[in-house]
Amino acid sequence: MTRKKILVTGGAGFIGGNFVQYMVNKYPHYDIYNLDLLTYAGDLTKHREIENKENYYFVNADIADSDAIITLFKKEKFDYVVHFAAESHVDRSITEPEIFVRTNILGTQVLLDAAKQINVTKFVHISTDEVYGELDFDPTTFFTEETPLQPNSPYSASKASSDLLVRAYHETFGLPVNITRCSNNYGPFHFPEKLIPLTISRVLNEEKVPVYGDGKNIRDWLHVFDHCAAIDLVLHKGANGEVYNVGGHNERTNIEVVKTIIKTLGKSEELIEFVTDRLGHDKRYAIDPSKLERLGWQPIYTFEKGIAQTIDWYLNNKWWWEQIISGEYQNYFKKQYTLENH
Repeated sequence: MTRKKILVTGGAGFIGGNFVQYMVNKYPHYDIYNLDLLTYAGDLTKHREIENKENYYFVNADIADSDAIITLFKKEKFDYVVHFAAESHVDRSITEPEIFVRTNILGTQVLLDAAKQINVTKFVHISTDEVYGELDFDPTTFFTEETPLQPNSPYSASKASSDLLVRAYHETFGLPVNITRCSNNYGPFHFPEKLIPLTISRVLNEEKVPVYGDGKNIRDWLHVFDHCAAIDLVLHKGANGEVYNVGGHNERTNIEVVKTIIKTLGKSEELIEFVTDRLGHDKRYAIDPSKLERLGWQPIYTFEKGIAQTIDWYLNNKWWWEQIISGEYQNYFKKQYTLENH
């Protein structure tokens, strides 16, 4: 069987890291290259179980460094590129938007140019439902692939910009591409600044859990393992140039998610602390994934099953997240979440 070379950018992050493990284990005849700059959310300890496998390689590089990226692409001649690498935390994009422009827009352009030069077989760009803006609370409305892009934060604006660059390289240069736009992911190795791992870690430590506004913002939750399977399908069977939405059919308000975790861990809801709402906080995201389902994908995880498994994972893997929430991360937390009662 012909060996394929697959470059996964951002493979030390949450979703990219889970995808790297998924691909290394599922496709031993593929060589998986994990490219990551190892910024604050990049972590290689998660790959302890695969780092010695013959089909896994790590490359420490910046996707916005055009000389390094072009050199790497010409040397390795990748067959596929799956592009996760991005600054992804909305709160950080509000305080430091320039970093998001550099990584998410310029970095994507550098990768596209390198992919064009070596004629990759497929470039899969991992995006987000946040590029569509927000929905109202009408439960019959959903984002589709035809929904206009209306990003509301510097983060989502930078992702929408990178989506348009991917589309342009397909239309102008004929680069074979797909774009996937997912709802909120959760699962193992989720960086502790995000809602679910933040809540789990703070509840376990009997610390206050900050909830923005009234907690009624709604998100569609997608287990990261279901997302990995979706990307695998798009990589191999996605129609050239097409966009595919990936959603979990699991809408929950933020306060419902927090209360579910607190109840599961047997703690008191008195740990909940409502804080000043985030600037430009979108009310609701919800995805219609029927196009991807027609391609052959179905999510396996209900939210109930997935959140129970995720909580168990955090209970059994304190070694991973406790090292992260110490030190500099604590300084960020204090700066980001000024606790104010509503």
